[in-house]
Amino acid sequence: MARNTKEKKSLFDRIAPIYGLFYRYQKRHYNEVLDLIDHKFDLKSQQTVLDVGSGTGALCSVLNQRGFSVTGVEPAKKMLEVGAAKEENRRVRFLQADAISGLPFEDKSFDVSFATYVAHGLKREERKALYKEMGRITKNYVILQDYNENRGLLTNVIECMEGGDYFYFIKHVKEELLENFGQVMVIDVGPKAAWYICSK
Repeated sequence: MARNTKEKKSLFDRIAPIYGLFYRYQKRHYNEVLDLIDHKFDLKSQQTVLDVGSGTGALCSVLNQRGFSVTGVEPAKKMLEVGAAKEENRRVRFLQADAISGLPFEDKSFDVSFATYVAHGLKREERKALYKEMGRITKNYVILQDYNENRGLLTNVIECMEGGDYFYFIKHVKEELLENFGQVMVIDVGPKAAWYICSK
């Protein structure tokens, strides 16, 4: 399947309508995660949020409805169009951009940046670029929501077919993040997922 950034962008442009079908489910999921995390991490004290790899904008929508000032960036134009077309997202700023190539923001432009289920699908050098760029544009916390070590067989098969670096990422995510950030806190947010909260 997708082997490089250009191919991935083309793939996600093609499957944007399918992702759009899961938009409401994704919003419910993100609301549940934010409710769960609420007593473990003080996200409410932050104001400006960037969602890197925002897809169809489900997380952007949830954060916007919770009072944050939200920007979503996504390389695949058709994914952005799904989120931007929704009336509930009229206050969300959506931009076509790729964090690996560099984002069009000044240093420390956002209090928090998120990347949900993005890092595991990248090669190691791409992840380094992602972490560096997210660290550059973020004042306080870089948060990855991604898989933890409790992976399932179906996920293993799909990730193997996609040709990312999933298996290495899962085994080394915390040490990899510590190479780029001073502190990493890990909070499980589901049976197979965690928040990796990074700060300087």
